[in-house]
Amino acid sequence: MGEMPVEDQVRAVAAAWATALVGNDASRIAEFMTDEWVYVAATGAVAKADVLAWIASGRLVHHTMTVVGADRVVRAGDAVVYTARKSSSGIWDGASYTADEWITEVFAPVDGRWRCVFSQKTDVAH
Repeated sequence: MGEMPVEDQVRAVAAAWATALVGNDASRIAEFMTDEWVYVAATGAVAKADVLAWIASGRLVHHTMTVVGADRVVRAGDAVVYTARKSSSGIWDGASYTADEWITEVFAPVDGRWRCVFSQKTDVAH
């Protein structure tokens, strides 16, 4: 998985995944997730297949995704927990949106690559 420190490897994978998300290519996005990946939002847990279907159908479109400020990367055994504030924009269900959120993701080494196992987003309080 490379010579750079694990924390920097995960930062690089998180950045590449954000680029893939903005590209809105569901098959490319899926490469960053484990089969068991789940996304947790205010409405509850959403399965990988559902999120990818939304992207493939155009129901969910990402236009921008930017890390705001410093991120936090912490090793937890073989896994790594990545936390960052992200600003994003796009289209959800035909309506434009902007979001300012904290995201926490768990990455694990799978088949020689870092893949995301879990993502949770929380709106930033203003």
